[in-house]
Formats: sequence, structure tokens, C-alpha cells
Amino acid sequence: MSILKKRDERQIFPGALEFMILRTLQRQTLHGFALVEHIRRSSNDLLEIEEGALFAALQRLLQGDLVRAEWGVTAGNRKLKVYKLTPTGIRHLEREVSGFSQMLEGITRVLGPADMSPESPGNNLRRKLEQKQQPAVAAPSLATN
Repeated sequence: MSILKKRDERQIFPGALEFMILRTLQRQTLHGFALVEHIRRSSNDLLEIEEGALFAALQRLLQGDLVRAEWGVTAGNRKLKVYKLTPTGIRHLEREVSGFSQMLEGITRVLGPADMSPESPGNNLRRKLEQKQQPAVAAPSLATN
């Protein structure tokens, strides 16, 4: 499937390319090369989609009736295929966005810093250890003369 730039050869998770294509086409109708460029620019050049991966993903989306292809004409009078999101694609994207947001929240919680809430068992233990290590200091007197 699609990969990050060659210097960081990690795979993106399954379905991510399709998800990005659907979201992009929700905003505007585009041809293949414009889709690749939009994803590259939007990711600050972190994602570089290979042409083969893009067209394979577009074929899956076409077969699922999530996008449709039409012939368009460029300003230079050249024919090119443009892709549009279908009503089925819009509904699919809405469901996927909701599920993705929940998944991302869960992943962020797991990968984020340790839970620092007062109820956290780890935080209670940490507080007890810190209290044992700190010498008792008398509070300054607030009495005035």
C-alpha cells in the first residue's frame, strides 16, 4: 500500500489511503495526480502516495460505489478522468470519521503521557513516594506584630 517517504519506510494502516481520498473528494472533485499532490501538501510532505497505490485504492472505491469517475477537460483542452464522491461514499465517510476519531483517541491515550489524574493508581503511589522522600518543613508563621 502507500508508504511514507523512503527515508521512513513505514506502512500506513489499512484503509488510510481510501479514507484520505474520500475526505479529499468530499472537499472537491479532483483527478488522480491532483489527489496525490493534495495528500502530499496536506501532510507537509510526510505522505508520498505512489501512483500504483492510488489507482488501486481508487478502483476499490469505484467498485464499492463510494466514488465515481467522469471524463473532464483541462484548461489546455486535454481529457482527464476526475473522481467525485457519491452519496454512498458520503455516508461511508461519516461512519468512518466517527470510528476513526474514537480509535485515534484510544491510541492517543495509550501513547500519551502517564495518567496524572488524582484518581490514577499510579499517581497515588507516586504522591506517597514523594511525601516519604521530602523532609518535613515547618510552615512559616503568618502572625503579625
